[in-house]
Parts: sequence; C-alpha cells; structure tokens
Amino acid sequence: MHKPVEASGNADPTTSSSRLPLSRFKVIDLTLARAGPSCVRTLADWGADVVRVEPPPDDDDAGELVGRRDGSDFQNLHRNKRAITLNLKTDQGREILMRLAEQADVIVENMRPGVTKRLGVDFESVRKRNPRIVYGSISGFGQYGPYTARPSIDQIAQGMSGIMSVTGIPGQGPVRVGVAVTDIMAGAFLAQGVLIALLDREVSGEGRWVQTSLIEAGLTLLDFQATRWTMDKKIPPQEGNNHPTNTPMGLFPTADGFLNLAATSNKNFQILCQLIDRETMASDPRFASTALRRQNKQAMNELIAAALQAKTTSEWFELLVAAGLPCGPVYNIKEAFADPQVVALRIQRSVAHPRLGELDLVAQPCEITGFDRDIRTATPDLGEHNDEVLQSLGYGSDEIAKLKAARVI
Repeated sequence: MHKPVEASGNADPTTSSSRLPLSRFKVIDLTLARAGPSCVRTLADWGADVVRVEPPPDDDDAGELVGRRDGSDFQNLHRNKRAITLNLKTDQGREILMRLAEQADVIVENMRPGVTKRLGVDFESVRKRNPRIVYGSISGFGQYGPYTARPSIDQIAQGMSGIMSVTGIPGQGPVRVGVAVTDIMAGAFLAQGVLIALLDREVSGEGRWVQTSLIEAGLTLLDFQATRWTMDKKIPPQEGNNHPTNTPMGLFPTADGFLNLAATSNKNFQILCQLIDRETMASDPRFASTALRRQNKQAMNELIAAALQAKTTSEWFELLVAAGLPCGPVYNIKEAFADPQVVALRIQRSVAHPRLGELDLVAQPCEITGFDRDIRTATPDLGEHNDEVLQSLGYGSDEIAKLKAARVI
C-alpha cells in the first residue's frame, strides 16, 4: 500500500500559480492533437495544477518526438503543465493513472469514443475511484450517434458543419477557414463546460461527464448563419469579404491596398458618402434604406470601391476613424503583432525554456482583474516530472526504477 505524500510543484503556496483563480484544482491531461490541449491550456494558464500524461516513447520515434515537441505549436499548446509518461495498456500504468485520478478534480481526453473504455480509464471507471471527478471529452462527432466511431479532423468538421460552404468568394467552391476553428472552439467550449461542472459540484457534490465535438463546435460557430436555416429555411451562400446580411460592410480596395469598413446605419452611411466625396449616393433612391442597400449591394459596393481609389489605406483609415466609422487595414501576422494596440494589450508573452531560451507565445485572450496572465513555465520535456509525480503518490526510488525498466513509464 502506497501512502500518498503532499504533491510538489504547483501545490507550493508561495508560487504565483497558487494565487491564480484555478490553483485549487488538479487536472489530468490525456489529450492529443489540438482540440483537447486547447481546453487544458486554458485551465493550466489560469493556475490549475495540470499533469500531462503521454505514452513512453519507442526508441524509433524518440528523435522525431523531440523535434516536434520543440516546435512553436507544441510549445504554445502545453505550457504551464507538468509531464509524465504512462503506458496505459499495462495494469501498472492504469493503476498509476487511477491513483492520480483519486486526487484530481478534472480529467480531459480527446481520444476516439470507445478507446478510453477499452483502456479502462473512461468516465464510469474513473468515477468508481473518484465520484467527484469532472471528466471532459472531445470527439469528432460526439459520444453517441451513427458517426461516433468515425475519425475526424478540423477540416472534416469545417466541411460537414457548413463552415466551408459560407467561406470564400461566390462561385469558387468551398474554402477552408485559415485556422483550425473547430479544434480551437471545441477546446474553448469544453473548458467552459468543465468550469460549469466544477461550479455545479460545489452545490451537488457530484462529478459530471462533459462532452463536446468538432461538429458541434462548427455548427455553433455558424451562429446567425445557422439560424438563417433553422428558423428562416434559407441556405446562406458564399459572400466573399462582404458581410452576409449587413451592408455596406466588407473589404474594399484603396490606392495602395485594402480597407475593411462598416457603415450600415442610415446615419453612418450618410457620413461615409460625405467623407468619400460621393454625396449623390446618400440621396440615391436605391440606397435610401438598409433594406434597399441590401437589395442593391453590388452597385453600391462598386461605387464605394471606385471612390476609395483616391487615397491610401492609411489615409482613409485616419479619416474614417476620426468620424467614428468602424474600419481597419488588413494585416499579415507580423503586422498584426506589431500594431501598437496589440502591443499595448500584451497578448504576446515570453517564457524561459531551459533548452530553447526565451520563447514568445500567445497568452490567454481574457484579462481578469487582480490576476496576471503571464506564462509561468515552458512546455516540459517528455516525462520530465515522472519522479516528482510518482513520489507524490508514494512510490519509492526502487519502485520507480522498476517501472522504468518495465517501460510502464
């Protein structure tokens, strides 16, 4: 019988994470790829003591794993965590996980439905050891239904949810959104669900199984585009860089580039017409109301585009912003992070990595008064905290050595 000892690491009350809002929670991270790690990153960044569990490496893939681990994507996904290796296909590995689960508040996984049950680490199995566990799952299509066992990735979910059908220039065919939107949002939605379940546990005392999927994330992201079908029975088409329902709102060419602008109210439309020296547009009966502007969108947009050729993007930007009209340039990523407003918000934060040096990563998008969103620790190396975590469960040095020799860790 192993006697648990006090956990080290984030349990130290003098560390900065102990002053963060989630520092009282312990999380086991069983995630892969992007959706699950995005969820756990939110919990870790706000102070949860996260132990990431990964399989021990085979000799053949050890070099590839290190290279991928040192990449910017992996480093951004797995900061502020501890890391151990466990072979969950072994009885000893599963038992170690269950002992961790007895002390944990949350487990997050995004394996294909059925895998955790085969491994014996599914919600029902864990709940027998810890009835208060909040167990979060992300899958491609959900935990039930005809597609449950199918594999999925972000682009498949983008296609099957309808996102690709409303993205791109009219007539060009479906277009993938340039970032993994269903992965990222499934992670955000699961983090939200986990926190809701933790709040409920304070009242009920019970753990919950929290589930979401890439397809549900994609459908939810469609938002008003989705309800144009569910309520109005209209299938939204591709609109390119124009807003699907409001106008004028879109991307317009200038003398040296492009400008996003919106002037959808009657008042703002009148202001826009004056600023671009097209007062006749303001009195044109085709554009006399929001509904009429929507009906005659193409003709109106062509007139606006022709007028904007008179000045550069920066000149129009200064002029329109001064008049209170929403507008902005189109940046590449380098330009976006160099913008003085982005710099002022300090969403880019650095962290010291013991091997890679100073790394610039992307912090949480929320600010919470009284708490800092600095990135505290870099992504750990594979199995970096094996000894530390196992010792916290009561395993001695000899036992840990035997587990390593047996490739359990």
